[in-house]
Amino acid sequence: MLDDFMIRAALAGIGVALAAGPLGCFVVWRRMAYFGDATAHASLLGVALALASDLPVLLGVLGAALATALVLSARWGGTYAADTLLGVVAHASLALGLVAVSFLHGVRIDLMGYLFGDILAVTRADLAVIWAGALAVAALLVLRWRGLMTATLSPDLAFAEGRDPERERLVLTVALALLVAVAIKVVGALLITAMLIVPAAAARGFARTPEGMAALAALIGAGAVIAGVAASFRLDTPAGPSIVVAAVAVFLAAALAGPRLAERRAENGRVV
Repeated sequence: MLDDFMIRAALAGIGVALAAGPLGCFVVWRRMAYFGDATAHASLLGVALALASDLPVLLGVLGAALATALVLSARWGGTYAADTLLGVVAHASLALGLVAVSFLHGVRIDLMGYLFGDILAVTRADLAVIWAGALAVAALLVLRWRGLMTATLSPDLAFAEGRDPERERLVLTVALALLVAVAIKVVGALLITAMLIVPAAAARGFARTPEGMAALAALIGAGAVIAGVAASFRLDTPAGPSIVVAAVAVFLAAALAGPRLAERRAENGRVV
């Protein structure tokens, strides 16, 4: 079965989606979209460094994404607002990555694949790495779920329970860097944040509990992968962007249905 490139593509995308959905919920709750964007953009610099030093691309991407995420996690004071600094780091890291790639003479690199993903070229080895990384992210979120939720809702409450909010933030940082490292093959550096944000945002209007939102986000992401890969095969469109477009279509449908759902809940006396 794994000899079929379409099956491998779908399995790779589903693996990423199952981890990106729950992790994306925390990105939405904590309003960390720019943070995820900056971490994803840094992955291209990691690709260039890995190729220049003959290291596995996965290690280079993971190292660059983790280093950027850790730097951004530090509390920066001074003149500039956090969103300004995040925007500067995101675009600077992407630009540095593109410039660094241009200096790699004699090295063949599919730049468009790293920018927008090349899910149809996923191999069996890639599939194993993607699922291993995705399962590691999912396991990390499950094990730290209560602490992550408490720190997200109220850092003061987390302190009262004997939890360190900064440690929980570090857990999210590591999970985000790991997801970026395994997802770059699927949707590319420019679209990773979309796979984090869009399914979670689409699930928000329908879920009644945080756990329900995380599960629904994973399902929406997996469904978007299947729809996007199928559309790519039938319409000859880029697979990575097609997956994101499918997820956005679900989000738009959820946005349109949201007010009606809220009205029904209010009529039934339920808390939205």
